[in-house]
Formats: sequence, C-alpha cells, structure tokens
Amino acid sequence: MERWIRGSASTTAGVGWDTVAVTTRLRECWSAARYLLVGAGTSLLSIFALVGLLAVLLLCPFGVGIPSLAPAIKLARRPVGIDRRRAARRLGEAIPEPYRDGSPLKDPATRRDLAWLAIHAATGMLLGAVAIGLPLGAVQQFVTAFVWPAVPGGLEGSLGIVVTSWPTAALCFVSGIAMAAAALVYPRVARWQARTAKRLLEPGPDAVLADRVAELTATRAAALEAHGAELRRIERDLHDGTQARIAAVVLQLGIAGQLYDRDPATVRDLLVKAQDTATDALAELRTVVRSIYPPLLSERGLAGAVRALAERTPVPAAVTVEYETGRPAAVEAAAYFVVAEALANITKHADASTVDIKLGGTASLLTLEIRDDGRGGADEQRGSGLAGIRRRAEAFDGTLTLTSPPGGPTVLRVELPCGS
Repeated sequence: MERWIRGSASTTAGVGWDTVAVTTRLRECWSAARYLLVGAGTSLLSIFALVGLLAVLLLCPFGVGIPSLAPAIKLARRPVGIDRRRAARRLGEAIPEPYRDGSPLKDPATRRDLAWLAIHAATGMLLGAVAIGLPLGAVQQFVTAFVWPAVPGGLEGSLGIVVTSWPTAALCFVSGIAMAAAALVYPRVARWQARTAKRLLEPGPDAVLADRVAELTATRAAALEAHGAELRRIERDLHDGTQARIAAVVLQLGIAGQLYDRDPATVRDLLVKAQDTATDALAELRTVVRSIYPPLLSERGLAGAVRALAERTPVPAAVTVEYETGRPAAVEAAAYFVVAEALANITKHADASTVDIKLGGTASLLTLEIRDDGRGGADEQRGSGLAGIRRRAEAFDGTLTLTSPPGGPTVLRVELPCGS
C-alpha cells in the first residue's frame, strides 16, 4: 500500500512538473509570437523610413534634398528607437543609444541604423507573417482532417492539399502537427531578432571607447577640481585659524619678553593668554588634519571608523560589515567621507528614524549601501550634498546609485574600485 502511495505521488509530481513545463513553454511561444508580430509592424515602419530616405537622397543632386537629409535621418531614428527598446526588454539588457552630438551624417551610428532598417525591412514582416500563419495553418489542417467528410468534393487544407480520403486526411493531420511543432522555435527566432538588433543598435567599440575616454576626462577634471578646492579649504583654514593664532602667540610672547623686567604681573597674564591661544591653535590644527585623513581610520580601520560615525549620529544607525580588509588608504578615506556626508544629509533632510549602513564588496571593489526610512524624494539637483558624494566617488572611477521614491525608503549605493 505504501509503495502504491509513493508511486502515485511520484506519478502525480511528474505530471505536475510536465504540466508546468508545457505551460511555461506555451507562454514563451506566445510571448515570442507577440514580439514577432509587433516586429512586423516596426518592419513596415522601417520600409517607410528607407523609402523616405531614398526619396530625400534622390532629391539631393537637385539641391532640394540636402537641407532635408539630416532631419530625415533623425526622423528615421524613431522606429529604430522603438526596436532598440523592444530588444532591450526581450533580452533583459539595457541597450544605450549610441548617438553623438553633432551632425547625424558624420555619426557612425547612422550607418548601423541604416543596416538595421534594411535587415528588419527584409525579414521583420516575413517573420511576423510566419508567427501568425503557422498556428492558424495548423488549426486549419486539424479542422480539415476531421471535417472533410461533411463537405461534398472534399476540403482544401492550408497547404493546398484537397482532402478527399482518410489517407490524405491523415497526411493533413500530420502536417498540422508539424506546423504546430514548428511554432515551438518562436522563442529562438525572437531572440535572434533581438540579438541582431542589439548588435547593430548598441554603441560600437569605437563609440564605447570614445565615451569612456570622455567620461574619464570629465572624472579627472572633477577630481582635479575637487582636489584644488580641498587644498584651498585647507589653506584657508590654516591661514585664517591656526596661522592667525600662532601669530598671536608670537606677538604675546614678544610683548612678554619686553615687559619681563618691568611688569611681571602683566607678563604672567600674557603667558597665560599665549598658552590658551596655542591650545586653540593646536585644536584647530588637529581638526584640519582630521579633515585630510581621519585618525580613526589609522586606529580602527574603515569598519571601526564607520561604527564611530554611526554612534555619533543623532539617528539610530546599524552597521553591517561584509568586506575584505586591506584596501588602499585613499579609497577607505573616500568611503569614510561618503558615509559621513550621507549621515549628515540624513540628519538634516530625511526625517528618518533608523539608518542601515552596509560595507561589502570584493578585493577589487568596495561597496557602500546606506538605507534610511525617511520621507524620501532625495534629489541631487536640489543641493542636498549628493552631488558632492557623486564627485567624490567619480574621482575614484566609482559610481553612485540613488533610489529615493517619495515616502521612502532612500537607498544610496556607492561602488569604489580598489585598483587590484
């Protein structure tokens, strides 16, 4: 009895698994068929775009089409953009636009767009017709195989075969099965179409390299600007604070030396003031040094320094550490200041009750994730300090990702390469 129960259970499980697999396969085929059908529509748009471009080119020798050529190319980018977005959704991968500023006539992406328009115009409508024709043809074959006796003179199937006997009905039925089975390759065909679109419509290697060079150039300029601003701040703090106090100490000691024999009481007061001024100067100097490289990083490491920041923050903060130690000092200092600035922003603007700080990453990448349950709606453009955090991250070729819907929560994620 027990063996029968186990066998029945395994059989039921196998049937359930087969049902799930068949259902999943049918959903994939239906999704692919819809993709190919929509592709037939965009293929028609591609044909219109090519015809329009050809008409403009034919008018160029007469001087009429030359002014219209650039606008026509930009107009042709619209159906291309539709296919780019469709392919990105199908593949689950982002496909950025490769276009550069300037004339579209000199843009290398224009040639790739034209190649896609030509390929899609030639294949898109055909694939869409097959996507809808195979299932309908299979249904017609099945119906013909069983209904033909009721029709005098036989019945013609979707393949042009007139069914007048049961052998031809069997042939019609088998061909219907073959047509239905052929529809199972729809996902592969749809993926091929999306892959082709991705290869042609994503930025080419030269464009990627040019964008990367431009990004690194901008990052380097921002890093130099931030470095210059930091040097100016340190110089200003030393000049206006520490240097002025040390100069006051020198002046007080000079006056004390002149009055040493004549007025000991005044000299004593001057020495006390000089000591107080020197103490204040030392405190300001320590503050400046901490702003360059916090001593906590040297004493406790990044994890300990971040925990110390969390303990001093008015908002209750929890720290989770999941990263390897031994990062470059400059990277750890940048991470420390990112956390400090983020906590300051949360305290001032977020109206949060809790903060979660997570340190993670690998040996070559340090990641920071700071989450608060505040009111959300954080925006870099409103001067909340996030732009400064982004510049600090980009100075190390890092990235910043901000998610802050109205009502919260706000998640700030920073990735800093470690150069290893």
